[in-house]
Amino acid sequence: MTRTSAAIGSAIFFLVAPCIVAGLVPWWISHWRLEAPSPGYRPVGILGAVIATAGLLLLLDSFVRFAVEGLGTPAPIAPTRHLVIRGAYRFVRNPMYVGVLALIFGQALLFASLALAVYGLLVWLAVHLFVVFYEEPTLRGTFGAEYDAFTAEVPRWIPRLRPLPRPQA
Repeated sequence: MTRTSAAIGSAIFFLVAPCIVAGLVPWWISHWRLEAPSPGYRPVGILGAVIATAGLLLLLDSFVRFAVEGLGTPAPIAPTRHLVIRGAYRFVRNPMYVGVLALIFGQALLFASLALAVYGLLVWLAVHLFVVFYEEPTLRGTFGAEYDAFTAEVPRWIPRLRPLPRPQA
């Protein structure tokens, strides 16, 4: 796969998966109404906006890395040729999913939506099961010892405080 085809495939997958899971469905649930439950809620809403923005930036960076460094897409039908272990992947194994979850939970705070928070927990559970039972075994089978070394050093969900040392080119 060329970088161009990887970029196009990643862009299409971005529109199909994260935009629906972290954009369209949260809109259906909350209608993106800014209705603070109490007068002192504004700082929590601002925190939610910051978390959602950070999640979006993390998600975009991860998609670009898949196309440019991995020469593939996040879609299981067009996986990367190379294991991506730079950028946010030096801190956490699944920054793409962390970004999606940050978008959802950030919106839950921003819009004071308990329903969005519950939806976020359900998305996390589904993603966790997918990662544990499909993605990790597939990556282990594809990248072997390289993936084993990566999983030994980088946590699945909670980021490391210090990044994994930069891999050599």
